[in-house]
Amino acid sequence: MAEVRPFVIAHLSDLHCGSPYFVENLLQRAIMEINALEPDVVVCSGDLTTFGYKQEYRQAREYLSRLECPDVITVPGNHDSRNVGHVHFEELIGPRSSVLHKAGLTFVAVDSSEPDLDNGTVGRGRYPWIEEQFEPPADFRVFVLHHHLLPIPGTGRERNVVHDAGDTLEVLQRANVNLVLSGHKHVPYAWRLEDLFVVNAGTVSSLRLRGHTRPCYNIIEVGPAEVGVYRKYPFHGRERLIRFSPQTAEYEKQSPPPHETAAGRK
Repeated sequence: MAEVRPFVIAHLSDLHCGSPYFVENLLQRAIMEINALEPDVVVCSGDLTTFGYKQEYRQAREYLSRLECPDVITVPGNHDSRNVGHVHFEELIGPRSSVLHKAGLTFVAVDSSEPDLDNGTVGRGRYPWIEEQFEPPADFRVFVLHHHLLPIPGTGRERNVVHDAGDTLEVLQRANVNLVLSGHKHVPYAWRLEDLFVVNAGTVSSLRLRGHTRPCYNIIEVGPAEVGVYRKYPFHGRERLIRFSPQTAEYEKQSPPPHETAAGRK
């Protein structure tokens, strides 16, 4: 009997178009690799731009338009909300929050950015809406935002965690969310918190890196018995970050290479 193909999610983040650290061929290569993979959904978890200017958004849109996947979920990051950048996001990219139901999976994506601030918030006014979107039956539930809900090792003093992270996590656990995808600190990492898995992406195309981390993006393969999360380097191979059972939440986590220690602050 033929093996059933898992539901594939490509997760990229922190493009930073307009930055002197932006490397065009890294993003071009990542897009080529993602298209070859033929994912079911692409998630872009923010910081498409550096200063939120219209020309940066146009550049980001041109790259994202090369993705051949029919379903691309994109949220703004803190850099995208600088200089009233949210208006360009809505005009050139799309809604800042969105919902997608596909093949038994539910995706709920929210804008966690605040104008001209690096910190993030989800906001208590959105908690009922988030739970309502996750109410319909689903085999797997994914929540997307830019800022991270848990501190990331090696990123200095944690001043940019979502301000209402504790309440947001409680909402997501009540809604039986399986996976959270985020970006922001340019360091890929994965955690288990009770039955919820939180996966952070690195930057796909910026050389604004911590320690010996490298530009990368994530590939998530969702199967009926196992979910695998892999870190993919443009032009190079991939390595597993974590794998877990969506039924029991049992997991196996890959230890990061010892040289990949990050220091400093964003």
